Amino acid sequence: MDSILSGLKAVVDTLGATVLLPIVIFIIALVLGAKAGKAFRAAVTIGVAFIGINLVLGLMLGAIGDTAQAIVKNTGIQRDIIDVGWPSAAAIAFGSSVGLWVIPIGIAVNIVLLLTRMTRTLNVDVWNFWHFAFIGSLATAATGSLAYGLVAAALMAALALLFADWSARAVQKFYGVPGVSVPHLASAQILPIAIVVNWVLDRIPGINKIEINNETIERRLGVFGEPIILGLIIGLVLGLIAYYNAGDAGTVISKVLQTGMTLAAAMLLLPRMVKILMEGLLPVSEAAHEFVRKRAGDRELLVGLDSAILIGHPAAISSSLILVPIAIVLSIILPGNRVILFADLAVIPFIVAMTAPVLRGNVFRMVIVGTITLTAGFYVANALAPLFTSAAVASGFTLPANAVQITSVVDGFLWISYVVIAAIQNFAVVGLGVLALIIGLCFWLYRRNTEAWERAAGADDVESEA
Repeated sequence: MDSILSGLKAVVDTLGATVLLPIVIFIIALVLGAKAGKAFRAAVTIGVAFIGINLVLGLMLGAIGDTAQAIVKNTGIQRDIIDVGWPSAAAIAFGSSVGLWVIPIGIAVNIVLLLTRMTRTLNVDVWNFWHFAFIGSLATAATGSLAYGLVAAALMAALALLFADWSARAVQKFYGVPGVSVPHLASAQILPIAIVVNWVLDRIPGINKIEINNETIERRLGVFGEPIILGLIIGLVLGLIAYYNAGDAGTVISKVLQTGMTLAAAMLLLPRMVKILMEGLLPVSEAAHEFVRKRAGDRELLVGLDSAILIGHPAAISSSLILVPIAIVLSIILPGNRVILFADLAVIPFIVAMTAPVLRGNVFRMVIVGTITLTAGFYVANALAPLFTSAAVASGFTLPANAVQITSVVDGFLWISYVVIAAIQNFAVVGLGVLALIIGLCFWLYRRNTEAWERAAGADDVESEA
């Protein structure tokens, strides 16, 4: 059995998300009844779209990462908990004892919840099952028990589906991605925070009138408010902060202009890549609708995808770029903080993208919610760093030089990670049982109050599922 699981994990690791996803999509489209030719074209189109998204993301995140690291260098920050980035976290998760089991566990949880009508999301984003394995690996490190880790991973797989269903209507409406949901824990975990903070901000006189979104920016600033020009301006400002002391005037000007143009390109190209993705998803969505209609009437089936499809919106990019220097300032001023951000500063877009539907793309509110989330995340990271480091060592990860402990924004900053580990450490089996009951109760409450929950998530005029 272990050899089979090892082989499966090796295939996932070797193919990577951009190859694995089209294969999974092709198989699913055939199962759903799509014609082979149409299924094949759809799968290839989706794969091409994700390659395009990843290329643009690589361009953008590389620019943000380099800029952020230059800002960190300028501040002279010294900390002993090092942010090693999400690729390292993913490698640790898949390299752990839980990582061996996480793919069959994630698939099994999804199938059971689909068959029992507890979810309507079919999660094809198999690569990102590493998020479940990561929390499971922390649970194993905390208790020394693989069983605890496997149960924790299964609960996270279920929770991801709950978040995906809950936010689906809002995500589809705001981002224009029909038939899709986002079972991505690193992005979805901000949803309840955004709802609560939005409720509070609505009740603060003056603050509740501030509206800064893409439409108001374009209306008031004209051509300077267009996404491509806005990306250029924000990039130039960040570049000046990062590279003002990078060398002679020519070097500084070159680096600043390159940063500005890179972020301008990202603002223009990301939404276009997402449109190509939607072109590929349409035949799969239609096949899913027809498949379900024949067997279950009007019940809906959603395709669960990576939150990379969300971050091309101007509000998501703009708020993320503003949050980069804010995150660096927080790492300096927060009392008791030992974390220095480094590799994962560039993934802030993934952290805040899900707030856009809840906050109607209001960049001002997105920055506030992002700041609150990051502030809490620093303390979560400080608390979980010992377990993160233990899990890394157990999976064979080599710690960076001068690092006493390690963390990452994804998933070391997530409140979900902290809640799960705290429950296990303090209450063991009872803690896991309580978590399972809470997640089950949330599923039940969501199904009974679908319209209210989805409206809170930013969806208007939604219809309850039959």
